[in-house]
Amino acid sequence: MKHLDEYRDGDTARTVAAAIRREADSSRRYRLMEFCGGHTHTIFRYGIEDLLPPNVEMVHGPGCPVCVLPIGRLDMAIALARRDGVILASYGDMLRVPASRGQSLLKAKADGADVRMVYSSLDAVKLAAANPGRHVVFFAIGFETTTPPTALAIEAASQQGLRNFSVFCNHVLTPPAIGAILDTPAVDGEDAVLIDGFLGPAHVSVVIGSAPYESFAAGYRKPVVISGFEPIDVLQSILMLVRQLNEDRAEVENQYIRAVNRDGNPRAKQAMARVFELRPTFEWRGLGEIPFSALRIRSEYALFDAEHCFDEPYVQSNGTKSCECPAVLRGAKKPTDCKLFGHACTPETPLGSCMVSSEGACAAYYTYGRMRHADARDNAA
Repeated sequence: MKHLDEYRDGDTARTVAAAIRREADSSRRYRLMEFCGGHTHTIFRYGIEDLLPPNVEMVHGPGCPVCVLPIGRLDMAIALARRDGVILASYGDMLRVPASRGQSLLKAKADGADVRMVYSSLDAVKLAAANPGRHVVFFAIGFETTTPPTALAIEAASQQGLRNFSVFCNHVLTPPAIGAILDTPAVDGEDAVLIDGFLGPAHVSVVIGSAPYESFAAGYRKPVVISGFEPIDVLQSILMLVRQLNEDRAEVENQYIRAVNRDGNPRAKQAMARVFELRPTFEWRGLGEIPFSALRIRSEYALFDAEHCFDEPYVQSNGTKSCECPAVLRGAKKPTDCKLFGHACTPETPLGSCMVSSEGACAAYYTYGRMRHADARDNAA
């Protein structure tokens, strides 16, 4: 395939789906987790679940860094934004995420805090250069995909001698989260999440390569197929997982060969290593504390570390009690299992990060499958 429309061809999709139905053993169940929210949206946008046999179930994973950021870290960002003389620069998808006490960055902005949306980390550096009398804090968030640009922004600020720029670092790592999902026992009376294989994230893997997933195949006997985001990509990856499970194989396979290799992007990884180091522990929404699962800024760049520049404490918060985002993020529940879904919680009035994020599972269900799934739940009740 050479052109985008080929990855969305209906006849090809039906052919691959027929192969999945033919090769899936009717006597067994296949529970496959797509870790990335981009895959979740592809599955619902193109009706991929409707093409799969009933015994092939897609389990929605953590989705995106916006979804898994704990409320306490968002509370810290809001507190920073409310400080005198501070401009908080943030990606747009963070502005409406609910924090404690019904707050959000957008509400803080309405109250007078100087919160500005940027499209890149270097936009925040330019903002600091243009406002020498203010301190610009860049609210850095993301998996490995957006971490190298943050590293380059810190290096650029250092080279320019900007002393009014810092980064509130919330970059997290994909492989430790996968390990945490596999290690998590039953929580609060829920059954433990049973996963047979993973659709590995695409953009993350462009940076880190396929090698970091090999420990899950070897140690947990769970196959991983790194998948592109187009519907044919996802269907091919599901077929590859079904074949591995049928053959009792547990390997890392790369469906997304047009963008991913085993070793990743060496220049991106070098930039990350120059500026960041592992945090001993970090809290994930839905997964709790995960050791060495996030990054912090190295001491050599402490002047550009907002946590070093500002003494802002971290206070753990659980958010809305009836919101099922934590269970959705670890694959224990579907969005439609939440009583708030589609009623009190919608994209216009989000009560959880999974609904407000552009890659959240709840947003995908609402946008592409809300009526069908909600009606099925209500009829069953």
